[in-house]
Amino acid sequence: MTYNEFNQNGFNNSTKKGRGIRIFTYLIIALIVLVGAGFATYKYMLKPVNASDKQIKLVTIPEGSSVDNIAAIFKKKNLIKNTTIFKLYVKLHNNASLKSGNYHFSENQGISTIVNHLQVGGKYQVAVKDLMIPEGSQLKEIAAIIAKEFKLDEANVFKQLNDKAFIQGLQKKFPQLLTNEIFKKGIRYPLEGYLYPSTYMYGDFTPSLEQIITPMLNETVKILDQYKVEMTNKKLTPHQTLTMASLIEEEATGTTDRKLISSVFYNRLKVNMPLQTDPTVLYALGKHKQRVLYKDLEVKSPYNTYYVKGLPVGPIASAGVDSIVAALEPAKSDYLYFLADKTGKVIFTKSLAEHNTEKEKHIK
Repeated sequence: MTYNEFNQNGFNNSTKKGRGIRIFTYLIIALIVLVGAGFATYKYMLKPVNASDKQIKLVTIPEGSSVDNIAAIFKKKNLIKNTTIFKLYVKLHNNASLKSGNYHFSENQGISTIVNHLQVGGKYQVAVKDLMIPEGSQLKEIAAIIAKEFKLDEANVFKQLNDKAFIQGLQKKFPQLLTNEIFKKGIRYPLEGYLYPSTYMYGDFTPSLEQIITPMLNETVKILDQYKVEMTNKKLTPHQTLTMASLIEEEATGTTDRKLISSVFYNRLKVNMPLQTDPTVLYALGKHKQRVLYKDLEVKSPYNTYYVKGLPVGPIASAGVDSIVAALEPAKSDYLYFLADKTGKVIFTKSLAEHNTEKEKHIK
């Protein structure tokens, strides 16, 4: 090997060694940056979802809940940013000690506070208040239930439920559900039929009316979302769906086949017959009575289905899920009439002659 060859080889080895050191250095720097970014992300995810939002939310942790379940509960309530980070933090802070129960949290609390409260339990756990809205309830009745349960003035509750500015605020939260159909000419109460009937739990604090009814609207959205395809197929808006469901709800008795009742309504719509359902007459009159008289049928109201053809202008009550499903999935039948006997049994018929015969037998 000549001197020049030796010198060149030495230079090449030195160059390779220098390149290797540089690559190693870059890798170390990249690793440090990556770890730093990961740590910064972790710290960010631990922070509150919204530091300025103090609105209280009731969170119920069922007995036997896993950390995965608990993380999902908090994410659904929008109280944490990321379920994986929540689970990691819990794992690093003794996940075996999270306690079930009812708690108050708000979006201005971070994961460390949430986990601490769940670990301590006891003093952070709260009593809950149950509010039951029966199926078929009308807005006036719902206002009375709310007022009684929360010791509020019934007239003020009902007034606020019908306040246009209040309702427009709700429209911003539920734009797909609360469309401007609720303000159509002739609508008596815009929120009628929209507050889903169920049992709701509230923490041991005095909620605003918006906080009270928001879960009811959420539940309506959740149920209708499951039947978007059916609504599209029937070319029904949420307003029309809830309107049809409310008629079925008010006509159904006990375990009546709601889908058969629904089929009667759709069959009538198909042949351009008025729906002629008595509950709409009573709603138009604004009163409850055992029997609808012939003179009652003449009331001029967009709710009275003896007076108007097609659906009434809006819902007449809050329908349960069975009636909502029936409104979207009617049975296949040729029935055009039905009546309930004294026991509540519903009798379906195909012609007016058959209907009148059954009426003579069962209604006197």
